[in-house]
Amino acid sequence: MKGLIQRVSEASVTVDNERIGVIQAGLVLLLGVEREDDASAARKLCRRILTYRVFPDEQGRMNRSLTDTGGALLVVPQFTLAADTASGTRAGFSRAASPESAETLYQLFVAEAKAALGGEHVAEGRFGVDMQVQLINDGPVTFLLEV
Repeated sequence: MKGLIQRVSEASVTVDNERIGVIQAGLVLLLGVEREDDASAARKLCRRILTYRVFPDEQGRMNRSLTDTGGALLVVPQFTLAADTASGTRAGFSRAASPESAETLYQLFVAEAKAALGGEHVAEGRFGVDMQVQLINDGPVTFLLEV
């Protein structure tokens, strides 16, 4: 399971011209699910993302996590993160989980995040549809986390 996090000052996701998820300061997470991933991987990645220190402390060092700051999380399912890009000029998707499995693990991840942060602090995209994601990357700060 892969999570690309970006520290943002604001972000939103739109589907069919409707804004379905909006956050202010926090993290945008692009979440990729691979074939071998399971519920344990989803829970582990969720804990890691929520506690990953990417926000500045009083000295300006990245020593504070999303749970420390009370920031928001926008979770966006991102099938293409599971791509094999090792060779050639076109990505392969043999590593990606089946849509059914990926959606189940995506929903589990969102439920875990809501339980940890509170539902009002977690917004989400929509699985299996075309989305437009807007964000203002703060820093910029971007990390790829894998479990």
